[in-house]
Amino acid sequence: MKQLGDILLEGGLVTPDQLSGAVEEQQRLGRSLGRVLVDQGVLTESQLVAALATQIGMQFVDLTDFPVDGSAVSRISDAVCRRHTALPIGYDDGKLLVAMADPANVFALDDIRTISGLEVKPVVATKPDVLAAINRYHRGDAEMDDLTMALDASNDDEDDLGKIKEVVEDAPIVKFVNLLITQAIQDRASDIHIEPAERDLRVRFRIDGVLHEVMRSPKTITSGVTSRLKIMADINIAERRIPQDGRLSVNANGKKIDLRVATLPTVWGEKIVMRILDNSTAMLKLSDLGFSDPNYEVYSKSFVKPYGMILVTGPTGSGKSTTLYATLNIVSRPEVNVITVEDPVEYRLPGINQVQTNVKAGLTFSAALRSILRSDPDIVLLGEIRDGETAHIAIEAALTGHLVLSTLHTNDAPSAVVRLTEMGIEPFLVGSALDCVLAQRLARRLCPKCKEAYLPSPSLLLENRFPWQDGMALPTLYRPIGCSACSKTGYKGRLALHEVMAVDEEIERLTVERASSMVIGRHAVSQGMITLRHDGLLKVMAGVTSIEEILRVVV
Repeated sequence: MKQLGDILLEGGLVTPDQLSGAVEEQQRLGRSLGRVLVDQGVLTESQLVAALATQIGMQFVDLTDFPVDGSAVSRISDAVCRRHTALPIGYDDGKLLVAMADPANVFALDDIRTISGLEVKPVVATKPDVLAAINRYHRGDAEMDDLTMALDASNDDEDDLGKIKEVVEDAPIVKFVNLLITQAIQDRASDIHIEPAERDLRVRFRIDGVLHEVMRSPKTITSGVTSRLKIMADINIAERRIPQDGRLSVNANGKKIDLRVATLPTVWGEKIVMRILDNSTAMLKLSDLGFSDPNYEVYSKSFVKPYGMILVTGPTGSGKSTTLYATLNIVSRPEVNVITVEDPVEYRLPGINQVQTNVKAGLTFSAALRSILRSDPDIVLLGEIRDGETAHIAIEAALTGHLVLSTLHTNDAPSAVVRLTEMGIEPFLVGSALDCVLAQRLARRLCPKCKEAYLPSPSLLLENRFPWQDGMALPTLYRPIGCSACSKTGYKGRLALHEVMAVDEEIERLTVERASSMVIGRHAVSQGMITLRHDGLLKVMAGVTSIEEILRVVV
């Protein structure tokens, strides 16, 4: 067995001088070498435990950033975890991965093996980390029991608002809702779906663009949870017949997180969807969004111009707003006036005048846009072009010296030109005003810990139209496997696919001739445009995503 000092030196955690000084102190005080180094501030508690784990040939995990598998946690009760200071955190080759402060505790290992019915693979973690993780992942069990008791079915009278207001202020409801939001933020969820059913309440998180069911709760808690969230979001709890919108803010790990709340009446109660808005996302740089060099070069030429229209297209949830905000972060300067019109304002940015539409008050996109053009703007961001009137005003603004950024729901970049003409805009105006169209999709990124390399067959490459020809060496591609770090999905995080079309004289001519999107697309490709599919395949060849994922998001 290696000496602790050698392990610390090899890992670069201590210098020879620090080690020799600690050895002298150890001999003088009669204490362990590791404890002396921690007391001297040379090592942290985690570094010491990691080194000791290496010394005995075991794996160390840092539970503060380890992706814990919820299904593994649920195999062992809160009481057993606390009794043995151990927490199941995932699976490894069919074995239950258990983080333990004392991996030599054979009684704990026997208990967990018997209860779970699985072989146990212990890993080492610090005691404070294990206890904090138990509090974090098991806190919901006891609260759920309390909550169910507090909301007995006999008291679940949806017409008794007084009773509901009393219930939603009870500690179990408050803690449960807070736990739900905190857990979603920890799991990197973009949306929380709370869905009442006939016999229970289902909770799902959208993680990396895919919904995952995380909880099914008793039906009796439905009205309490719904009303609590509506009160937090300043929504009328007495109104259950129509959809409503609201907003709330929470603090998670010292960071302010905004949530956009939307209710939808269903046959079994009100469904609530909460979009998690991390303000740090709005401060992203364009270089962080995964642009390839050719795409970035074309796109960057468009937003440095003082006027013209830039459109970002794609379906809901494809990252259009994030791209527009990242663009605003570049063009927004103290000497220019930037005004946005959004529905709703998702991210609140300093130094930018943001207007939220209010249809009930008559403040629609077109009405707001007409008004802000009288407020001397240099740059205008429109949340979405939804109708011909809005499109017409936006086009005129782009033609009269304003830089206009907006979104449009089309499948690819060439279709945006046709869509604008279909809205009733004169083709010659579209060709003159439109400067650049960016189509975008989000694809899941392969988990770096478990992705597996393989050589594809030539037929696979040809079928999927890879930039590859017979006679060329086969590229090394990667496919998802699944591990505890990515919750067995094989993917972790997302990346953007882009299709950037600059509007040149030929596209202007084709627009005036009312050419189809297919004809416009063929010309754009001949001028060097990289299609969404091609950009995705290039990212597959770079090893960051898989063929299956690209085919899922791009036709």
